[in-house]
Amino acid sequence: MAVIDDVRSLGTELERSYPVYVRGRLKFRVGQIVYVAFSPDERVNGFAFPKEERAALVQGDPDRFQLPAASDMRFNWVHADLAALEPSEARELVVDAWRTVVPAKVSRAYDLSHPHGPD
Repeated sequence: MAVIDDVRSLGTELERSYPVYVRGRLKFRVGQIVYVAFSPDERVNGFAFPKEERAALVQGDPDRFQLPAASDMRFNWVHADLAALEPSEARELVVDAWRTVVPAKVSRAYDLSHPHGPD
């Protein structure tokens, strides 16, 4: 069972990433682009995810993943129930979302320094 503290440190550890609070919600950004956001109760993790792959993710595991609200379907975004994830899975989802908003060379540098994935 993952909780927000399992991934909170990634907001500052990942290159170019920083945490912000918007209306009481923790979000991780690169520049002005939000790539991860948590619900106010910190139980749901929204994260950047390719639009063309999200239906398969949600249909493959609807107990853990949900589509965003209809108003957010235009974004590359999916929601996950943190309690349904293992801490390592939650960290991997954050890193994968971060990869969608940083240059490939930054992502490759991360891979070289973390050959076994996020700690």
